[in-house]
Amino acid sequence: MAKKITIGVTDLSFHHTTASLVANVLTDMGFEVEQVFSPHQENFKKLKSGEVDMLSSAWLPSSHGIYKADVEEKVSLIELGLHYEPYAHWGVPGYVPEDEVSEVADLVKPEVADKMISKIQGINSGAGITRFSIKMMEEYGLSDAGYEFFTGTEDDCFNAFENAVANEEWVIVPLWKPQFLHYRYDIREIKEPKGLLGIVDRAVLLLREDKKDLFTDEQVRKLDSLRFSNDIIAELDYKVCREGQARGDVTRDWLKANGFITK
Repeated sequence: MAKKITIGVTDLSFHHTTASLVANVLTDMGFEVEQVFSPHQENFKKLKSGEVDMLSSAWLPSSHGIYKADVEEKVSLIELGLHYEPYAHWGVPGYVPEDEVSEVADLVKPEVADKMISKIQGINSGAGITRFSIKMMEEYGLSDAGYEFFTGTEDDCFNAFENAVANEEWVIVPLWKPQFLHYRYDIREIKEPKGLLGIVDRAVLLLREDKKDLFTDEQVRKLDSLRFSNDIIAELDYKVCREGQARGDVTRDWLKANGFITK
């Protein structure tokens, strides 16, 4: 009888894609895999309670470090692999002239604010990019300049950007890498010299130490050997989210092509 393993997955598309890569590797090892999808903070709460055995993927130390620390008040965690190296940023479409908008402070210039869509559409409230963006609104006086920041769903954020680009409008998108929009669009990062967007993180698989005995040493080494990249995750997620391909097939095909699995 196959051993069962439960993975907590942060409920955003690129996290789904990364977790699908991990799940396919676990299935290839002979595990029965269940994926549980939750918002950022809830995902870590489920890891702490033991509702899930592992979590894909934690961004450490900047975005999710506070959540990991809370889990470790109860149980030790093992970090495995390096799924990609994520970071948060604010971006504008490539057609926005860099000599007019090169850093966040430029957004408050009257001649820029007049051209830019005033609504800055983010994602859910527990995301690192959301926490960082709210702080930026305060620190750079963006609210006083007429901008408004909104939380919402992934689709709210991505559709707002794509609709603006379709009309060649100036728009700010609070984003991160990896994200599938980067595979399709020219998105120029604007500089944020105050360091409010965190740092380049390590995206890793977290395993509760009390679940380590479910695995052999060789299996643990295999999970720790998983290396993807921002560009790989963005491309695979684009195939799912915009080309309509099945996520499990996309990730399985990539793993087979790159020698991670055999089935």
